[in-house]
Amino acid sequence: MRKGEGTLLLRVAVGLFAVGLIALIVLFLAEPVTGETAPLFVYLLTMCAPLGFLCGLIFALRSGRRAKREADRSGDDDTAQLE
Repeated sequence: MRKGEGTLLLRVAVGLFAVGLIALIVLFLAEPVTGETAPLFVYLLTMCAPLGFLCGLIFALRSGRRAKREADRSGDDDTAQLE
């Protein structure tokens, strides 16, 4: 995975999560403000929040593995320095 792909995944995750949170706020405020329940698409958009969270989790796991792999390749072994 190249660095550009990783930042794209992070941007998608943040965008989805933000859309989901905004939809969640609209969902809770729709009935008190308008007196009617929120439309179906607002309920569907709230599902973006967990999808964004899942994408963010995948990004974190993939970037952690990449950092560990790069550290192993460069030979930065902390146990060797302690001896």
